[in-house]
Amino acid sequence: MDQKQLALQPRLCRLAQLVPDGCRLTDVGTDHGYLPVALLQQGRILSAIASDIGAEPLEHARRTAQQYGVKGIDFRLCSGLSAIAPEETDVIVIAGMGGETIIAILSAAPWTRNGHMLLLQPMTKAADLRHWLVDNGYTFTAECLVEDKGRVYPILTVTGGAHRSLTEAEALCGILLEGDPLYGVYLAEHAAKLRRSAEGLRRSSDPNGPALAAQADALAAELEEKRDAI
Repeated sequence: MDQKQLALQPRLCRLAQLVPDGCRLTDVGTDHGYLPVALLQQGRILSAIASDIGAEPLEHARRTAQQYGVKGIDFRLCSGLSAIAPEETDVIVIAGMGGETIIAILSAAPWTRNGHMLLLQPMTKAADLRHWLVDNGYTFTAECLVEDKGRVYPILTVTGGAHRSLTEAEALCGILLEGDPLYGVYLAEHAAKLRRSAEGLRRSSDPNGPALAAQADALAAELEEKRDAI
């Protein structure tokens, strides 16, 4: 009987589409191991390292591989990339975690700037992550958006290289997303958050509240103008 195929949810499915064929993949924070299992099932990648900081998620990943009859995954219990050597991998996926966690993982592995392709999918604080990347020797080669369970998430394709500093609008809403079908939605979401933040600042007792609210409103207006121009 043929082995059943693992079907990925939209967020992981979009990530899988961006992984180059024939690469050696590392999936950091692999959780259930769905991404490497699906890619090996499809014959898309040569091998995979699946790492996780937790023993239980890594055991889940092992069970997923067994369930779908997949071999070729090297499971590693470690924090971030701490147990992975640069020469073992070509493409590194760090997805499904906060931007600050992705920053911590990359800060501890500066070798990721040297010829590796990174696929980064922050759940929060994407602006902080974008700023950090350009300040620390990385450059963007592509960006896209994916909608999953009612939320829109960015996926950043990054490699080592110089990049100019970003404006606040670029850090918040990306620099390579024009033309993405979800770009208007993404801009509108961020503009609405900024408007709510501005309103909260105006009601606060913070003496800097009015000035900060004005900055938030100005940035929201910039994003709304971009959205209206689509």
